Amino acid sequence: MLDICAYLDAHGIPCERFDHPAVFTCEQSKEIAPPMPGSSTKNLFLRDRKGARHFLVVVEHEKKVDLKALADMIGTQKLSFGSAERLERHLGVAPGSVTVLGLAHDLDHAVEVFFDAPIWKADRIQCHPLVNTASLIIPHDGLERFLHATGHTPHIIDVPGKG
Repeated sequence: MLDICAYLDAHGIPCERFDHPAVFTCEQSKEIAPPMPGSSTKNLFLRDRKGARHFLVVVEHEKKVDLKALADMIGTQKLSFGSAERLERHLGVAPGSVTVLGLAHDLDHAVEVFFDAPIWKADRIQCHPLVNTASLIIPHDGLERFLHATGHTPHIIDVPGKG
């Protein structure tokens, strides 16, 4: 497995690490993880109806995303969650550990990345370091450097919410 902290360090991207028990949902994170600075994120690994396109959508951890409206917004057919196999193949992580940092594994650039505008504007974000037993705090400029290093272009949109 890629040592993501070494990867970040090699690219001059600062981060602060917080170790904690494994968390599999945003609700568990609120209960178990220590208080941390930065915006807490929820990462959705999605695929289109045919499985030809893959997406990583990064939103604030409490946002409920309207997948039908999102599919229309990004110009694809029905969206559904990618399987554990696809998640491992494209981002190198297991369910419960989905993170923007998984894009370091996406060497073929098969995953399109979308950020909800409020998360993109945050000074710092919280994300898993490819495992769900820790969280990293990365400043916005570090996030931009990471995406540049991986060759991914961020799409900034107002992700449609439900309710």
